[in-house]
Amino acid sequence: MTIASDLAVKAVGATAHEKDAPTERKPFKWTRIPLHVVLIIGALLMALPFVFMISSSFKPLEEIFMRPPKLIPMAPTIINYQTAFGTGTFFQAFFNSFYIATVITVVSLLTSAMAAYAFARLRFRGNNLLFALFLATMMVPVQLTIIPLYSIMGWFQLVDTHAAIILPAALFNAFGVFLLRQYVRGIPLELEEAAAIDGASRIKIFTTIILPLLRTPMVALGIFVFLGQWNSFFYPLIFLNTDTLFTLPLWVNQFKGQYSADWGGLMAATTLAAVPFLIVFIIAQRQIVEGIALSGSKT
Repeated sequence: MTIASDLAVKAVGATAHEKDAPTERKPFKWTRIPLHVVLIIGALLMALPFVFMISSSFKPLEEIFMRPPKLIPMAPTIINYQTAFGTGTFFQAFFNSFYIATVITVVSLLTSAMAAYAFARLRFRGNNLLFALFLATMMVPVQLTIIPLYSIMGWFQLVDTHAAIILPAALFNAFGVFLLRQYVRGIPLELEEAAAIDGASRIKIFTTIILPLLRTPMVALGIFVFLGQWNSFFYPLIFLNTDTLFTLPLWVNQFKGQYSADWGGLMAATTLAAVPFLIVFIIAQRQIVEGIALSGSKT
């Protein structure tokens, strides 16, 4: 597979070279100042609730509801975090969320890439119709499918297990298939033709040529899937009943009762649950932006 390998290496190298190539600094335009001002104001407004959440996690209850509200605690306390850790299930819920999100992300990337390659390259009767129906599932609210899905999981005796959450999300991701299909369609056919001349099978072409070239969109998609599953609340709420199986969103929900809530503990628990989310986003924000930008440029 020398020809195909050389072409694939050159393609990946060209992509990396384009990313690493120095870009010319654009001249500053004064007309952009109002746009930047609006963006800065919008960013501050979006960050304010999060800052208030962190601040409230260090406040006693009477300060949380003080009017006018104080951003900086007057009498800082860690009692709320002691209450959160005092439940004794934080680390178990953290592990459950990380385990579920990781498994779903890995399996979803593999199944989405395979389906995207099939829709983009394999010609069969009803290809476009099947893909359109596949995308149409994104317009169906999950609340409409939860009852039949619950019945299916109950029939397989998977209710109150992590498998009931992992299997549907990992094996079916219409958005992931759509995103990766756009990239596959932009890969030159010459790479696959050269591999076919060298005697490579479809599986060999997919694993040695297509997958390496899908690295950027798969990283972006993986981040989206992981963060989405990390914050998932509806499916765990429906399928999980045992405390030791709870994910972080369900653990946070325990601080809210039917008639009252431990607002200080709730703010501390929410902060603990949000920190990993923010760390992943800050580290991978470049890949997220590149994935969205490149997916929009594909046709």
